[in-house]
Formats: sequence, C-alpha cells, structure tokens
Amino acid sequence: MHCLGAEYLVSAEGAPRQREWRPQIYRKCTDTAWLFLFFLFWTGLVFIMGYSVVAGAAGRLLFGYDSFGNVCGKKNSPVEGAPLSGQDMTLKKHVFFMNSCNLKVKGMQLDRTALCVSSCPEEQLDSLEEVQLFANTSGSFLCVYSLNSFNYTHSPKADSLCPRLPVPPSKSFPLFNRCIPQTPECYSLFASVWINDVDTLHRILSGIMSGRDTILGLCILTLALSLAMMFIFRFITTLLVNIFISLVILGLLFVCGVLWWLYYDYTNDLSIELDTERENMKCVLGFAIVSTGITAVLLVLIFVLRKRIKLTVELFQITNKAISSAPFLLFQPLWTFAILIFFWVLWVAVLLSLGTAGAAQVMEGGQVEYKPFSGIRYMWSYHLLGLIWTSEFILACQQMTIAGAVVTCYFNRSKNDPPDRPILSSLSVLFFYHQGTVVKGSFLIPVVRVPRIIVMYMQNALKEQNAYTTTAINGTDFCTSAKDAFKILSKNSSHFTSINCFGDFIIFLGKVLVVCFTVFGGLMAFNYNRAFQVWAVPLLLVAFFAYLVAHSFLSVFETVLDALFLCFAVDLETNDGSSEKPYFMDQEFLSFVKRSNKLNNARARQDEHSLRNEEGTELQAIAR
Repeated sequence: MHCLGAEYLVSAEGAPRQREWRPQIYRKCTDTAWLFLFFLFWTGLVFIMGYSVVAGAAGRLLFGYDSFGNVCGKKNSPVEGAPLSGQDMTLKKHVFFMNSCNLKVKGMQLDRTALCVSSCPEEQLDSLEEVQLFANTSGSFLCVYSLNSFNYTHSPKADSLCPRLPVPPSKSFPLFNRCIPQTPECYSLFASVWINDVDTLHRILSGIMSGRDTILGLCILTLALSLAMMFIFRFITTLLVNIFISLVILGLLFVCGVLWWLYYDYTNDLSIELDTERENMKCVLGFAIVSTGITAVLLVLIFVLRKRIKLTVELFQITNKAISSAPFLLFQPLWTFAILIFFWVLWVAVLLSLGTAGAAQVMEGGQVEYKPFSGIRYMWSYHLLGLIWTSEFILACQQMTIAGAVVTCYFNRSKNDPPDRPILSSLSVLFFYHQGTVVKGSFLIPVVRVPRIIVMYMQNALKEQNAYTTTAINGTDFCTSAKDAFKILSKNSSHFTSINCFGDFIIFLGKVLVVCFTVFGGLMAFNYNRAFQVWAVPLLLVAFFAYLVAHSFLSVFETVLDALFLCFAVDLETNDGSSEKPYFMDQEFLSFVKRSNKLNNARARQDEHSLRNEEGTELQAIAR
C-alpha cells in the first residue's frame, strides 16, 4: 500500500485511476526525511546555544560594564593585561561616566571612562573634598579604582583619575543602569553624544529591557483578551457578533487616531534632537500609515459582508457542536502558549548572549574593549530562522492535533457514542506517524507566505489546516495532502466557499481586536519615556506577540471550521446518502449547507435579474 503516496493508483487492468479517499484506514510514517532534517537543524541550534553560553556575556549587555572589563552588579574574572579587571562589583550596580558633561567622539569610538558605582550622586559635587565625602558616606567611588579614596585630595594624579568638577547630579535610569545627569545642559550633551553613539541593536535592547514590566503586563492583557474572544466564539449569538464587529470598528479607528495624534505631537515637539526620538517619530508615522490602510480595507470588507452575519452565527454553532464532542480542544492553546513562552525566553537569552560574544582587547591605559567574533552574524541569521521554524512547528502541532480529533469525531458512525479520548489518539498519531509532515509544513508555509502576492495560488493550495486534515484522514505526506485538499475543495467550492471565507474573516477580526486593544495599551504605556527609549520596536514585538497568542487561541475555531468542511467534502466524495453509503455528517450540518446554498443561489438569481433589467433599460433607451 506504499503506492498511496503517488497521485494515481493502478488498477488490475493497468489503467491509472485517481487515488481514493480512505478516511483513517491507512496510516504510515510521512515525510521522515524532513524530520531528520529538522533534527539536524536543531543540532545546529543546540551548538549555537552552547557557544553563546561559553563565549557570550549577556550580563555585560543587560547590566552595563565599566571601561576595565568589569560587569556591574556581579563578580568578574580578570582579563589578562588589564590590572583593574576581575573585581567584585556585586554591590556596584550602576554605570557612572566620569565626564558625563564632556563626552566626545574620537574617530568611531566614544571617548569616555566608565566606572561601576554603588549609587549615583544625586547632588552636585563642587570639589574633590565633596567627592571624597560622598565616597566615604555612600561607598560609591567616583574616581578610577587604582586611586584610594583617602588620596582624592592629595594625589597629583587626581585631576586625571577623578571626574571633572563640578560633578553634576545624576539619577539611575533603566537604560543599562546608567547614571544620567539631571542638569539640562549636561543632559542634552550626554544624550546627544552617548545615546546617538550607541548602535541600533543596543538601543532596541535597551527599550525592551527598560519596558520589560510593561511588556509583561501587555502579554497578560493579550492572554486575557484571547480568552475573552474564545468565550465569545464559544457562546456566540447574533447580538454578540454585532457588538463584536462594532468593537472592532471602534478599536481600529481609535488606534489610528492615537497614532496620528502621537505623530502630530512628535512633529510639534521642539526638543526632538536624539536619534531615539527621531526613530520613534518615523516608526509612529509608519504605524499610522499601515494601520490606516488596514483599517480602510477591513471597513470595506465588513460593509460588504455584513449581510452574512446570521449564517455565520449558525456556522459557529455547528462548530461549537463539533467542539463539544471533544471539549478539551479548548485547552490546547494553553499548552501551546506555555511551550511558546518557554521557547521564546530561551531564544531571547541566546540572542543576548550572541550579541555579547566577543574577545577582550586591552587598550591604552589598561582599558578593555570587546571585539565581536567572526561568524556571529551568520549565527544570528541561523538563530532567527530557528525562531520562525520552531514557532511555526509548535503551532502546526496544535493544528494537526485539533484536525485529527475533528476527523476522528466526524468519521464516527455512532453519533450518540463519541470516540474515547480523541485528542490523545490524535496526539499519538501525530507523534508516531506525522511529525515529519508537520516539520515540512511549518517550513514550507512561512516560505510561501513571504512572497504570497506572487504565489497566491500556492498559498491557497498549501493552507495548513486543510493539508494537516488531509494527512489525518488519508495518512499521506504533506505535499500530497495539500494537493488532494486543493482538488476536492475546488471541486466542491460551491458548497462552502463564501460561508467558510466569512467564518475565517470573523475569526481574523477577533485576532485584530486583540491586537488593537494591546497596541493601544502599549501606546499609552511606552510613550512616557520617549527620550531614552526606542519604544516603537518593543511595541511592534508586543503587537506580533499579541497576534501569535490570539492566533494560537482562536485557531481552534478556525482549524475545526476548515476541518469540518474538508470532512464534509470527503463525505460527499465517498458517499451518496443511500442506505449502502450513508453520510457521516449529521442532519443539522447537512441542512445548514442546503440553506446556505439556497441563499447563495437566490442572491445570484437576484443579481442576474438586476443585471438584465439594467441591460433592458439601456436597450430601450437606445431604441427610442
């Protein structure tokens, strides 16, 4: 029976005939070569993880470091050739720049001396005596470590080893724990030189780290909103759909309005002189333009499709009936969410370590600089591919599990006696037979999705839920399943194209609503620290995370919906409703399809009649 993977079977007479649908009769391991390829790929990811742990120093990036190779806030190992390295900075968690009001750029490097201190001087220090008193009372030494605090006022080297007077008051800011000067003139000079000198990666990471509490809060908000959307779709009514669509419209308009207001506020802020603020302004403009375009398209679609709400409510009621046969399907997004969170945290930790993987080089005066190792950029690219592929694999496992459970329940003759543990059965089939298919699908679908405008035909043919559902039915590999699904859906498109598309559109609106409320919360929270924080990138990450979480939860209904219609198409293909070949579907599902077809046919006749009347009027006018 291995020939089931081919497009055609060969009959006894030797003539080729098209492969038949055989729901859950045949099962074999599929796409095993892709599973082996995924194993090799993850071997490379594990190597990168180990390399980042050995060669990286994420603490240097997150907590800041001084000019002598010491990370603030931890005990350090000595650097050969740097006598002031290897110090215990456990109690010294802040980075202090000795000449924060006189920072200069020499060539491509920032000319500054940074120290780890236990606290930032919150009052101005006008003399070395005051610097010495501050060191004795607070334990925070503002001169180079080689100079003892008792010699601040006596050593002839104090002028070069201590900060230039007066020392401005400063305050610790959650930007790599830097001591930021508070006087207006020093603040302006420090910001324009130091922040603009920091590379884009560091500014992005600083925005993420300084807004980590806000990001965590927004992620919790996203989870709550996704659960609320699941509740709405689980107990959906016509009134709830109308309220839901109204909320989507208001959310889209409100977010667009806030984005354009923020852009106007930025352009009229005369204090914009930092790269961070300019980058935020450009990103806000980009967000505003994109959101306005998306809002316009969605509003037009909502207006055009508004008359199909009643059918959509019936469709979701049938979907919820299918879910009721395996109610634990609603809990699938929870374990998917937990696995995704674990993987993303691990991925970010490795990314931070890769960003600090470099060799220490001792410069003039015993100062230390870190030069990145060669090949790091290639590791970043490989690591990014690992993020996309593995995330898609985790989501695809959920879709395959749901599709398998729906197939098991649908192709069950005794509707009053549902199968035992359909989800566990689907998981076991996925684990023992079809992991390779999920690996292949999770790789090919993102690849096809990127140039989707050019290869829209392939995108429709490779729609993941239908391909995975076909694999659950026939046990075929991914490409064969995608091709079979496309053929049978094209053949039966008149039954469910419009209904299924509008159902998917309503689910997509649910995802949009979650993203809208999350983005609005992020706009209000991130805008408070616009000077030192590139908050546009963290906001984009939050929006991306919100969409993935909403997709993970709401794709339960989307997968069940697509799986039901594919099973329906297979049912029509393999059975005729007679006593010898009865349908697997229940009467409620069949009557719903018939009602929708009658409605679509009536609308088509009405449109054709209107068109004839218009043509007749034109001919009559010409005849006169």
